[in-house]
Amino acid sequence: MIETKSLTLRPFDPGDFEAVHSWAANPENTRYMAWGPNTEEQTREFLASAQDGKDFAVVLKASGKVIGSCGVYPDSENDTGLLGWILHKDFWKRGYGTQLGGALVRHSFETLKLRRVHAPCAAENYGSWRVMERNGMRREALHVKAFWARVDKKWVDSVEYALLAEEYPR
Repeated sequence: MIETKSLTLRPFDPGDFEAVHSWAANPENTRYMAWGPNTEEQTREFLASAQDGKDFAVVLKASGKVIGSCGVYPDSENDTGLLGWILHKDFWKRGYGTQLGGALVRHSFETLKLRRVHAPCAAENYGSWRVMERNGMRREALHVKAFWARVDKKWVDSVEYALLAEEYPR
């Protein structure tokens, strides 16, 4: 379990289905994801495959409500970690993304002892790349029309952000 000022990042449990499906099935929420919008079966498959220590439910401390998911996916051969997240659109622009992004970076360097973290996103996804910038990650690459935006059915640019452990401000 990982804590921030307002959030708890914890393993998923079977009771999380309704909350997870509320964003996983929503085209506005999944617009810039490599998956979705999900059917109920796809959401159940995700929950069944979620890995403790890698995949986390994002929970509001004040209410216990599950509002998103996130994860750190280590590559032990390269001592790196891929970061990812999604928040229900009803909780955008409240600072929760910045909190959970910071918690993932901190967990990656302080607990997992990784040497580098990185995260891709659609260049149009302002909210996601701003979360990365607010947490000290730098834009390393722009890939022109490299990401298929499934909801909009078009190719969009993608960007890659990263941070090295030696750059991480403890």
